[in-house]
Amino acid sequence: MRSETSPPALSVTAPLDTAIAVQLAARGRWSPFEILFWLGAISTIWLLPDHHLILTEIVIWGLFALSLDLILGYAGIVSLGHAAFFGVGAYTAGLLARHALIGEPVVALLVAGLAGGAFGFLTSFLVLRGTDLTRLMVTLGVALLLREVANRMAWLTGGADGLQGITMQPVLGLFRFDLYGHTAYVYSLVVLFVLFLLARRIVGSPFGLSLLAIKGNPLRAGAIGIGAGPRIVAVYTLAAVYAAIAGALLTQTTAFTSLESLSFDRSADALLVLIIGGTGHLYGGLIGAVVFRFAQDWLSAATPQYWQFWIGLILVVIVLVGRDRIGGWLAPLRRAGDRLVPWRGGRDGGRP
Repeated sequence: MRSETSPPALSVTAPLDTAIAVQLAARGRWSPFEILFWLGAISTIWLLPDHHLILTEIVIWGLFALSLDLILGYAGIVSLGHAAFFGVGAYTAGLLARHALIGEPVVALLVAGLAGGAFGFLTSFLVLRGTDLTRLMVTLGVALLLREVANRMAWLTGGADGLQGITMQPVLGLFRFDLYGHTAYVYSLVVLFVLFLLARRIVGSPFGLSLLAIKGNPLRAGAIGIGAGPRIVAVYTLAAVYAAIAGALLTQTTAFTSLESLSFDRSADALLVLIIGGTGHLYGGLIGAVVFRFAQDWLSAATPQYWQFWIGLILVVIVLVGRDRIGGWLAPLRRAGDRLVPWRGGRDGGRP
């Protein structure tokens, strides 16, 4: 029987709970660089009206790389078949529009995300066990198998010719897609921002911190009561939803999709984008998409035959120099930003 003079249990845990709440609140605050990043992205709607087509591609690539970063940067799951979810979303959106099953693009986007999430949930159990090499082979095999199924079902997917005859209705019944990509860019940018806010909230939560613990040491995480299995299934399913929405965006903004959306090259390019931008801080996929797509566009115009050589050279330089050293060069800018915003405390996993 507990003595009347013994302190309540809350008095012991309250300081710890308060400290955790303060840390989580600090991680959720926006840095000056984040604010400037999104202000710059929004300003391109008016400042770069002639480049909305390529900017739409960058947004879609950024969202796709962000989905891969959720499992690679935070859960440590290496995947070479992430394009499988991208393709599921792309074909779902295309089939819904072609057969007039769901005409409104936003609703179709949500349905495509759910389809990708369902497929991600079913395949997530394949990556629970095994080493990184096993996961690489399993994810690659799933993507190749799905691509071959889509190729064989030409009556449904169009096969090698792609899914044609897609007609997109106006967004929310108000905004029609135009040839210059203005509506497509604004639509894609809004979707990216909303999903980024959700991902930022998730990775800054206790769930996101538990993913980092699993990535760092799964055995130690399990020893302190952090179950790896359910969390890996959850984040893998979430990443599949994000990738499927990216694929659906590509179909809706181009009114076309093909087997390329399921190809190995698309998965490999997403990894290249993350290598350029960095993993584990969400902005890596966005920044990497900007650098990769503009570098690809400029180099292919300057040296059409050798542009891949220069892309490879950029990757080699990043590996040789080291991301930590590059981060050290940018440290003075970060400290200057911290001094400009006195209320900013702590660092957030979702910051650039």
